[in-house]
Amino acid sequence: MPPREAAMEALMRLAAEQPWNDIEVGDIAREAGLSLAELRDLFPSKGAVLGGLARIIDRKVLEDDGSDLAEEPTRERLFDVLMRRLDAMTPYKPALRRIAYALRGDPLSMLALNGVALNSHRYMLAAAGIDTEGPLGRLKLQGVVIAFARVTETWLDDDDPALARTMARLDKEIRSGERFMERAEDARRLAAPFRALGRSLLDRRSNRTRVPDAEDAEPAAQI
Repeated sequence: MPPREAAMEALMRLAAEQPWNDIEVGDIAREAGLSLAELRDLFPSKGAVLGGLARIIDRKVLEDDGSDLAEEPTRERLFDVLMRRLDAMTPYKPALRRIAYALRGDPLSMLALNGVALNSHRYMLAAAGIDTEGPLGRLKLQGVVIAFARVTETWLDDDDPALARTMARLDKEIRSGERFMERAEDARRLAAPFRALGRSLLDRRSNRTRVPDAEDAEPAAQI
């Protein structure tokens, strides 16, 4: 197993058995069979090891291109991608449950993980054929991160092999997100004339502002 992956797997084994805040980088190195120097070359912190796990999950999801759903509605494609993500997370569920509980009261860590999630879900949306560029792209991306976090909360407590509660929550979040984005798109269209007017006024103001020539720029020119 590559050293990076060994470190991530080691962290997950440790997190499944002991409190997150008790795990030290030395523990991860020993569990992974690495020296501290080797672990330091790979990751700067325990949180970075956890962030690296997201890339492993990303790859597992993206290796299945979902081409069989290419003709399905956007909602169905996104549902499939996010369920595949949960499937890829399943081996780490006990560890993730304990980590999620530990980090609920740590806003700085949650903010850092939000950045990791944004990068991951940019690719999840791409896998579902959903655009993340344009005026509403960032809103769409942050929205799916928040929605998936809510779904994950349900999933962590859902021990039913059929994951009925999780799937119901995911369907609800996707439909809610669709309605929100429709309203946001309507608001953007309604605001378009005002944005155009604002740009026009700024352009006129810029044209009226005379750029001083070289002589005017000299302090002595004002004497």
